[in-house]
Amino acid sequence: MKPVDNVEELTQHKITKTNINMAAGTFHQIYIQVIFAVKGRESLILPVWEEELYKYITGIVQNKGQKMLAINGMPDHLHFFIGMRPTCCLSDLVREVKKSSNAFIKEKKFTRFKFEWQEGYGAFSYSSSGLDPVIQYIRNQKEHHKKRTFKEEYKDFLEKFKIEFKEEFLFDWIE
Repeated sequence: MKPVDNVEELTQHKITKTNINMAAGTFHQIYIQVIFAVKGRESLILPVWEEELYKYITGIVQNKGQKMLAINGMPDHLHFFIGMRPTCCLSDLVREVKKSSNAFIKEKKFTRFKFEWQEGYGAFSYSSSGLDPVIQYIRNQKEHHKKRTFKEEYKDFLEKFKIEFKEEFLFDWIE
């Protein structure tokens, strides 16, 4: 299943009846953007294999019953945007994505350097009216980061979403 191209495709995702003890008439719209970085913010995700990594992560998300709306990133971090079911525990999903994709990168020997994801992540929720801009934002990561650093981007997200933070608890930044 590929990431969606527009909001119309999401209408099928809005109303869901699951077989996991969810009553008929249970409705939801939960859209989350997740951002996390390579440990030490090292630029280890290379263009020659990033697409394979994104497909692998998309498979993890979909196998966990969530809908991948967009995924993209830079050599030192990535973004993914999902339609999330209420039965999903986001921290468990992110832990599984990081653990499995880390093993996948090592198994495929994509890099000769030690690859690890940094601890922590950012998660930001959106309403259905904000989906297209977020999808486009993620798709345009390469262009976007010609003008802004990841640190500037990440701090802007925290401020925009009014999330209090202390510098010492953010990712390790390479200046």
